[in-house]
Amino acid sequence: MTQIHIEVDGTPVRGVAGQSIAALLLATGRTSWRRTRTGRPRGVFCGIGTCFDCVVTVNGLRDVRACRRRAADGDRVELQEDDRA
Repeated sequence: MTQIHIEVDGTPVRGVAGQSIAALLLATGRTSWRRTRTGRPRGVFCGIGTCFDCVVTVNGLRDVRACRRRAADGDRVELQEDDRA
């Protein structure tokens, strides 16, 4: 297995090549990484890219579905808040 290194909100995180960002976050113990406008936590719900509950910002691009995007070595992932327009 090939290890990869990404950054999640400025914190270095290790993963395995081929893991989705959602799988990598779950492996580090995170069960949610987004909050709705009302403050409700969200993470993986459907796991197949249909529901958009797991969106994160990756390398500056908002609304990336973490369950569909494979983590790449050097990715910068930021957790999202839905209070932005």
